[in-house]
Amino acid sequence: MNQFVARSSALRGLLVNEARRHYVSPAQSSASVLMRLVEVPPAGTAKAEQIKRFNAASFGGSGWSRMMSTSSSSSSSALAEKENGEKEKPAEAESKSGGGAESTVPVVSSYWGIARPKIVREDGTEWPWNCFMPWETYRSDTSIDLSKHHLPTTFLDKVAYRTVKILRIPTDIFFQRRYGCRAMMLETVAAVPGMVGGMLLHLRSLRKFQPSGGWIKALLEEAENERMHLMTMVELVQPKWYERALVLAVQGVFFNAYFLLYMISPKLGHRVVGYLEEEAIHSYTEYLKDIKEGKIENVPAPAIAIDYWRLPKDATLEDVIVVIRADEAHHRDVNHFASDIHYQGKELREAPAPVGYH
Repeated sequence: MNQFVARSSALRGLLVNEARRHYVSPAQSSASVLMRLVEVPPAGTAKAEQIKRFNAASFGGSGWSRMMSTSSSSSSSALAEKENGEKEKPAEAESKSGGGAESTVPVVSSYWGIARPKIVREDGTEWPWNCFMPWETYRSDTSIDLSKHHLPTTFLDKVAYRTVKILRIPTDIFFQRRYGCRAMMLETVAAVPGMVGGMLLHLRSLRKFQPSGGWIKALLEEAENERMHLMTMVELVQPKWYERALVLAVQGVFFNAYFLLYMISPKLGHRVVGYLEEEAIHSYTEYLKDIKEGKIENVPAPAIAIDYWRLPKDATLEDVIVVIRADEAHHRDVNHFASDIHYQGKELREAPAPVGYH
């Protein structure tokens, strides 16, 4: 009996010492406390042998041995997993930092999971542009009649004609004969009507469940073509800060004014654009005149213009102005034609749209 009491006291002292060594705050759960109190020392140590002998003498050794082996194996497994995890971390860091031979190869990523096919010119060289593709290029019809003029006969025609003539006055004062800057400003305005008209026709087609007769595409093609004129002129003329500010102001006013005008009277809107294109033809004719007289240097054509209009490799600024002026003549005819359709009391969808030029 005394021997059993002594052994119990020894075990109690051992557990107390372990509890002191592994202090647990009151906020921890009772399960955590119990696990810390029965933490088994590493096998082979003197403390482990002492506990094993006491266990064999007092409790038969079966239950405590199983606890020791389970805890020991669990500790060993946890230690092995920790070491493996620490070994894997450097490998992951190396792969993320770009290490290895495969990391030097660029990865082509696409939202759709499809890489863009290689596009080449007719001569086999790589296509450099993203803003337009080879199948969107064309040769401008330079044989178009440039002298054609729509005589203003009706009241709305006269309003449109006078409005355009009045708008030309501040342009002449500001730019005078600086036709490069003048053309740049003109194209920022000329690209608006096609987009506005195409957008409103698109919405009308959705509301009325009716086809547009191709006019949505025709007007959007016009807007895109005018924008390409601007991209070309920007390559030739670098706008100053006050010219950029003027573009912002003019575009903000003109877009909203033309939007309201087209909502109220599409025939007046198209007539105004027709007369604007006539003024554009005049401006580009004067531009060509100054080039031929040597007042403006006939520099090589920008690469974007050569590819867009399929010009020869040795094309010059004069060649670029010739094809742009032909485009403006085409837009003149399209808008006067659209206005005539409305004057006849018909809708644009009732007449075939002049698509396919650009």
